[in-house]
Amino acid sequence: MTEPSQPVSPLADSAMTFPEAVAGTQAPPEALAPLSLVDVRYRAFDGRLHAGQLVIHRDLAADIRAIFAWMERSRFPVAKVVPIVRYGWSDDASMADNNTSAFNYRFVGGTERLSLHALGRAVDLNPRINPVIYGDGRIAPPGAAYRPGAPGTVYPAHPLMEEFRRRGWTWGGDFKTLKDYHHFEKRA
Repeated sequence: MTEPSQPVSPLADSAMTFPEAVAGTQAPPEALAPLSLVDVRYRAFDGRLHAGQLVIHRDLAADIRAIFAWMERSRFPVAKVVPIVRYGWSDDASMADNNTSAFNYRFVGGTERLSLHALGRAVDLNPRINPVIYGDGRIAPPGAAYRPGAPGTVYPAHPLMEEFRRRGWTWGGDFKTLKDYHHFEKRA
């Protein structure tokens, strides 16, 4: 006789409290007030179920839960999902580790304009395999490669794009001056 199967507990990549997830940020209180810590589940590249967290604007929490539920059902692999505080608020370190993240109180690279990440209104997904490719050919993070069709990559015809788009999100792969393949955003 076989034993009934037990539900599989996900491996916890992140299990922070909200204060832990925003500790040390330079964000003013008014930037933190609309944020929430969202628990998500996903299949990682090891094929196992994992649990992580995103700090995101509370208006986008339902979207993120639904999109991650779709990714879990579809077995779309995600390397890890850990609040960027674990990387000392370094976007470069988080990207180099292929970490999916959202809130990070920072400016758009090379500008003095706040990024939508500073408002919790942007998510970066698997950045080592969905890198930024600048107009001059530079790629970030260093050593990353974009291979549409490889597991965990997004490209214009990928079904994941429809999950984001039908909820009003835009994709950095559609940007004109650079291709930010890991970036998804939703404006207020």
